[in-house]
Amino acid sequence: MELTNKVAVITGGATGIGAASAILYARAGAKVVVGDINVEGGEQTVATIQSEGGVAQFVRTDVNSASEVANLIQTTDEAFGQLDVLLTSAGILSGPSVRVDEFELAVFESVIDTNLRGTFLSVKHAVPIMQRSGGGVILCIASGAGVRGGSSSVAYGSSKGGVNGLVLTITPQLAPLNIRVHTICPGSIATPLKLRQIAESAERAGHSPEEAVDNARRSLGEPEGVARVLTFLASDDASYVRGTISTR
Repeated sequence: MELTNKVAVITGGATGIGAASAILYARAGAKVVVGDINVEGGEQTVATIQSEGGVAQFVRTDVNSASEVANLIQTTDEAFGQLDVLLTSAGILSGPSVRVDEFELAVFESVIDTNLRGTFLSVKHAVPIMQRSGGGVILCIASGAGVRGGSSSVAYGSSKGGVNGLVLTITPQLAPLNIRVHTICPGSIATPLKLRQIAESAERAGHSPEEAVDNARRSLGEPEGVARVLTFLASDDASYVRGTISTR
């Protein structure tokens, strides 16, 4: 999985799948720019890459903000003069196990803003640089939730279904620009987001959050497994792959 001479932007690169992917991308030879609101985690991801001899930098980015997303892409362009891979893994999950008629509008909107609007903004600002660079790969993290089935959260399932719909729409638009686009639908992965959801659902049901998380860890996959798939998809070896990709 060769990414030498490629430049990648990863939103949500402070933890979970985004952080694991940033590290693997760098090991495969890519120069990586991490965008996240989690400054400590984002800087730790970059430090790990740099400690292994890789090239990376962190740009504090709230994907809800059009100006901050534009700054992330502009900073990448100014630093490296190209953009070959965009991985949109910034995401949140709120309101697990809350029935739709009890679901707060503000919570719903915050999840949609981060997961769907943030993906849209990232793609919007990346495409012109990719076009100038001669093409690229856009990898949007969705979920089995909202694509193959439901979710513990009304907002999360809606947002990830929206990400899948966005990718279905832009794929034929961007193909003439030599930009390949995929939705990636991870299964149950031991990310901070997933573990928080398990704990909150258990607490809401009157069970022990700690016990629920401990039990769940036995069956959850690791972020590094998904990151290996994402590294392959970012590489030229995946040029014949099309459509939605599902993982465990």
